[in-house]
Order: sequence, then structure tokens, then C-alpha cells
Amino acid sequence: MKKKKNFNYKFKNFLNEENYFVNDTNVNAFNGLFNNNFQNYFLYGPKKSGKSFLGQIWLKKNNAIQLKNNFKSIIKNNRNVMIDRLTAFNEEKVFHLVNNCILKNLKILIISDKKINEISFGFNDLSSRLKTFYNLEIGKPDDEMLLTILTKLLSERQFIINSKDIFEYILRRVDRSYQGINNIVTKLDILSLEKKRQLTIPLIK
Repeated sequence: MKKKKNFNYKFKNFLNEENYFVNDTNVNAFNGLFNNNFQNYFLYGPKKSGKSFLGQIWLKKNNAIQLKNNFKSIIKNNRNVMIDRLTAFNEEKVFHLVNNCILKNLKILIISDKKINEISFGFNDLSSRLKTFYNLEIGKPDDEMLLTILTKLLSERQFIINSKDIFEYILRRVDRSYQGINNIVTKLDILSLEKKRQLTIPLIK
């Protein structure tokens, strides 16, 4: 009896700029960050769309510092700055960091789930300043992006998959968003552990 072969769906991890998957949904954001000479960037897009990953690549390429609990340290250093999850930080401090970068001719990247005009700012000066930034958007996922993300997540969880039909089956039934793909893989991971079975269409049903 021949041993059944598993469907080979593994691929390179997205660990750097060269391996980051780029298609129509994110190509403008990718090129905007890495193929021009702008100083001030505002990157936005849906949750789980890869904004933070792009930000980490930008951080390394530009020898930047990420804002965390280090406001005073950043002000003292002449380094480029990245701010991920804009709304998680004090708006006045963000405003001072933006001004500091502009005055010192430093680069700054700000990342958000929302467009500037969708954010309810309490500090109007920050809103006005951010509207001068170069805006970059990651769009909603298309079929190619959804399949790539699903493949990546299943590979990371080390699922055993014998048929590529499983991918199509999941994508026909999932919430077609970055968050939706992440949610379904988490649920499948829990289910497969509970049932102690490999991932199959009957199990998913």
C-alpha cells in the first residue's frame, strides 16, 4: 500500500522586503515606502493587512526608532521615527515628535487602521499636520491575497493538508477580510487540536 503524500503548500516566510508578498492590494503602499524620497508617511489599511510588518522593514532600512514608552529618548536622538497604532498614543506627544522630525529633516512613518479624516482628533494641530503627509493605503484583500495569507497561516500552524481543495473550500465560506482569515485559522487550529485530526473538509464541516 502506497503512503499518501501530503499536499505541499509551504513557501518562504515573509521575513524581509524581498519575500514580502506584493500584489494590487498593497503595491502602492510598498512602492511608496521603499521607492521614493518622501520624509513623512501615513500608512493606513484594515487590521491584519501587514501594515506593522511593512513598518518593521521600513524601521530597519531607515535606522529608525519606534515610539513606545520612550518619548523623551526619541526627542533627544536625531533618528527617524515610526509610530504604529497612532490612536494608542498621546496626541500632543505625537504632534511634538512630528514637529521634531520636520525641524531636524528626519523621516517619520505613522501607521493607522483608519484614514486621517476618519479619526476623531482631540488635538486639532495634529490633524492639520498629518494632512500634509504622504498617504499610503493597503486595500481590501483580493482572491490572490486571501489565498496567500491563508496558505501562510496554515503553514505557520503546521497543519497537515492532503488536498488543495481545502483552500478553496475555506475561502468560499470565510469572511473575506484580513481579520476574517486570521479568525478562521485560529478556530481551525483549536478544532484540529480538540479532534486530534489533520485538516480535512469533513472536519471543517
